[in-house]
Amino acid sequence: MPDERIEVIACSNYRGEESPRAFTLHNEKIEVVEILDMWIEEGFVNRERKRFFKVKGSDGYTHRIYYIEKTMEWFYM
Repeated sequence: MPDERIEVIACSNYRGEESPRAFTLHNEKIEVVEILDMWIEEGFVNRERKRFFKVKGSDGYTHRIYYIEKTMEWFYM
């Protein structure tokens, strides 16, 4: 199953990096209660940087989302 593009409300930290505050998944707004983990991966060939987040949502579930820096798009895994 391919990753799903999602809308995210994010805020930039002092270094200008986006971090998620809420996102919409299947027409449901889910607040980010806590960021449990965060990591960056960079493609070997295309050098595309993705910032991954493992978050606890207001729905009680753990979610994995990521941000592609070049296209400025968010996806749900």
